[in-house]
Amino acid sequence: MASDEVRLAPIGWAAVGVAGVTAIWAVDELPAIGWFAALAYLTASSALLLAALGRRRFERFGWANAVTSARSALVAMITGLVVASFVEPISVPLLIGLVIPALTLDAVDGWVARRTGTTTELGARFDMEVDAFLLLVLSVYVAPRLGPWVLAIGLMRYVFVAAGWFLPWMRLPLPPRYWRKVVTAAQGIALTVAASGLVPRLAGLLVAVALALLVESFGRDVTWLALRRSAIMPSAEFGPRSPWR
Repeated sequence: MASDEVRLAPIGWAAVGVAGVTAIWAVDELPAIGWFAALAYLTASSALLLAALGRRRFERFGWANAVTSARSALVAMITGLVVASFVEPISVPLLIGLVIPALTLDAVDGWVARRTGTTTELGARFDMEVDAFLLLVLSVYVAPRLGPWVLAIGLMRYVFVAAGWFLPWMRLPLPPRYWRKVVTAAQGIALTVAASGLVPRLAGLLVAVALALLVESFGRDVTWLALRRSAIMPSAEFGPRSPWR
């Protein structure tokens, strides 16, 4: 079982997210549905993280996970704003002002983990899931402006995971590849530029290029896995698994 410090850390960061969302809603008087969406994200992500930490019997939460948790709190605020935007207009500068640090901190948590010698599989998975959800939320926000095809950016990661439930060979561990981080950053930058509305004529092209890079990256991983699927032996390890396992 994880220590009290480890169990309290995710709850504390979720509280920070709730406080941030509540403060924004108090100032801007945004639709309540956005507040509830942010709360739902914080509740679900914290529960998944606590369960995963408990299974791994972590003794320390670590600074890298703290940075990722701060990003997750920002993602909650972004989620709330995006959901609220479908009911009434939101402050685009506020949205972009939250997205930029959320993307910037993505380069910090891994660096902190390496510098402190606290790199873990769970930490990397936590980081990946926060990235994936942020891209999904941004693609949902941009899609009404550019078209539903933009949703492919946010959904591709989840389609890949879902495929693994039916194709065990797609759950084989992938080798580390720095290009994945580059592609993820490209998605975030392209979607942020599109969301800002500053360059409407270029937004579609930027997002299309980002999507092409994502298709190439996932395509390369699927090809690598497919070529090695014959090496799989029947095992319970390939049964259903949670996103935070």
